[in-house]
Amino acid sequence: MPSNPVPRIFVVDDEPVIASTLAAILRLNGFSAKFFTCPLDALTAARLKAPDLLISDVAMPGISGIELAIQMRAQYPTCKILLFSGQAATADLLEAARAEGHALDLLQKPVPPTELLLEVGNLVNATSQTGAARPVRSSWIAATSSLAAQLPACTRG
Repeated sequence: MPSNPVPRIFVVDDEPVIASTLAAILRLNGFSAKFFTCPLDALTAARLKAPDLLISDVAMPGISGIELAIQMRAQYPTCKILLFSGQAATADLLEAARAEGHALDLLQKPVPPTELLLEVGNLVNATSQTGAARPVRSSWIAATSSLAAQLPACTRG
């Protein structure tokens, strides 16, 4: 049995309502989720206990979500990355990172909570280096559909 069977997820977005809402949705669905509005705070927190998954906006003051993802993966190679953005200009940043050998995927904002949960489920279900996998909970979509209707701010770009 793995020592930490509940995936630990960091959500980073400079808009507090988006970061806190996404973390709340993840917690309601059985994940250990912590949100940050500053990418450097997420890096500091990772030193204490690294996340299994980083979900980050791309365009943020200070360092971008792409830079955060590159640093997180360099320090914690098993950390999975999921980026999202509502700005068309981020595609160029992502292509530049890919050209340097960084395999990063991007979801476009607005990201409906059900789509986010499906992506997170796919990432945490991927077999880790230890061979452990976590099954997707079938109640995710049903549980978040009503929550999504109550939280339209989380899909703001």
